[in-house]
Amino acid sequence: MLVCLSVCRSIGCLLQTAVADWMRSNRLQLNASKTEVLWCASARRQSQLPFDPLAVGSDLVSPVSCVRDLGIFIDADLTMRTQVTQTCSKCFAAFRQLRSIRRSMSDDVMQLLIVALVLSRLDYGSAILAGLPKQLMERLQSVQNAAARLIFKACRRDHIQPLLRKLHWPERISFRLAALVYRCLHVSAPGYLASDLQRVSHLNGRRRLRSSTTSALVVPRTVRYTTGDRTFPATAASVWNSLPESVRSSPSLQVFRSRLKTELFAWS
Repeated sequence: MLVCLSVCRSIGCLLQTAVADWMRSNRLQLNASKTEVLWCASARRQSQLPFDPLAVGSDLVSPVSCVRDLGIFIDADLTMRTQVTQTCSKCFAAFRQLRSIRRSMSDDVMQLLIVALVLSRLDYGSAILAGLPKQLMERLQSVQNAAARLIFKACRRDHIQPLLRKLHWPERISFRLAALVYRCLHVSAPGYLASDLQRVSHLNGRRRLRSSTTSALVVPRTVRYTTGDRTFPATAASVWNSLPESVRSSPSLQVFRSRLKTELFAWS
């Protein structure tokens, strides 16, 4: 316990020195009211982290348990629980407003409103939510289910899968991840993402294996399943390898998306 705290304090001293030197070299001034410090660790290690403010120059920055970056809430234990809670809260708030005008709207108009006001929030940054516990994933799925029921004026007892099929709404996180992998493999995605993916056929030790003749990707080994298995190289490769070769070998992104929807609906 004492060793851990001393190590954290040493890292904090190095961090505040590095930040101060970087800002001084770039002629920047720290705005303490808009700056936050987040110590990332597992839930078991959170109590061992220092809570003292971090001195950067003449300013003091207090550690927080959650930060917001580009609209994404990141928890200190990387559970993304705050992001899921905030997303569901905003989506259901939009549902309450849409229900008040549902009687005067057609199904097509209501679907357009839900896609613009609800699903856009549900999809924003959804790729980072891959691999979350089942409890959190069910909360996100409940938003999509509520959207389908609102469009078709269905009750809670009605089966949801036929409604999702009519709307062509597959499992959204897997769909977006697979589409992103397809773009990475066909050089239409940022290079920093494409460099994290490696084909099995490019490995020297697997060229004689049957998998080398397919478009399968290498799933990297991870240390912790709670965080390592949720990284983009691991989750993206796992989703991609779970697809049949007929889907992965699609000639274009449009054809791939169409085949992918059919495949994802077959899983449900």
